[in-house]
Amino acid sequence: MSTVAANALGAAGGGLQDVAASEASLRRFLHGLPGVDAVGLEARAATLGTRSIKTTAKAYAIDLAISMIDLTTLEGADTVGKVRALCTKGRNPDPTDLTAPRVAAICVYPDMVATAKAALAGTEIQVASVATAFPAGRAALPVKLADTADAVAAGADEIDMVIDRGAFLSGRYMSVFDEITAVKQACVRPDGTAAHLKVIFETGELQTYDNVRRASWLAMLAGADFIKTSTGKVAVNATPPVTLLMLEAVRDFKQQTGIQIGVKPAGGIKTTKDAMKYLVMVNETLGDDWLSAHWFRFGASSLLNDLLMQRQKLTTGRYSGPDYVTVD
Repeated sequence: MSTVAANALGAAGGGLQDVAASEASLRRFLHGLPGVDAVGLEARAATLGTRSIKTTAKAYAIDLAISMIDLTTLEGADTVGKVRALCTKGRNPDPTDLTAPRVAAICVYPDMVATAKAALAGTEIQVASVATAFPAGRAALPVKLADTADAVAAGADEIDMVIDRGAFLSGRYMSVFDEITAVKQACVRPDGTAAHLKVIFETGELQTYDNVRRASWLAMLAGADFIKTSTGKVAVNATPPVTLLMLEAVRDFKQQTGIQIGVKPAGGIKTTKDAMKYLVMVNETLGDDWLSAHWFRFGASSLLNDLLMQRQKLTTGRYSGPDYVTVD
């Protein structure tokens, strides 16, 4: 086990310091986690999805959801102009209503971090950057660490890394663990502060709910600040049952260690109705402590537009036309 890994587990406490002493002990712990009741999990997620939020509570929830968005552009055709425009939208989502909250973060590729940082100067909006050979994660560790270090040096406040799904599915848990701890170390700045680390599982490729639970614990033990469902680049991204399972994992982790970890569902969350379902899940599973952008985020590129149109509907009593919001 690396020194960084040992320090991460030492910080975790809760009797977990020896979990990653060896590949065998880490495997024993992860495979000793309770099996997931798939039927029960899906039924619980479906039930929570039927909860209704009305009037004043809905207005509050819409503003809360806007404030939790990582407004994202991760395309090969991204330009400086597009990133600047996205930052402008993040700073002032609705130019006709200055009471609309700002988003939590702008998420870009590492080469666009400096552009986003300059465009967001003077605001509390975070700059998040995907790294570690996003989205496939198929690169040597030195390349992943350089990718991370470059983004941090450019001013990234948050790093979204992807785990090596091949290593995880092959049962090489210690390899994944050590990679996460190494990337976390690469997030440290010269002054000792560090970018927050979000660890992406690509849950659509993990095959089983049990694997999602294991990946959640593995990442948290290795020092993740957030656990994140998906890259948004595969067929199956965030789903309510998977997100609920991850929420339960961070709840159980805090109960055992005292450490609070954030959760970020990403990909496929496009409507206000979708966002409300996720906020209900957070409230019912974790309570008020997680109902802030410090602990829960939406990875989204189109969700903001629908939230703004629903917000306008509550204010004026009518739906806006399709030209009410900007097209990202």
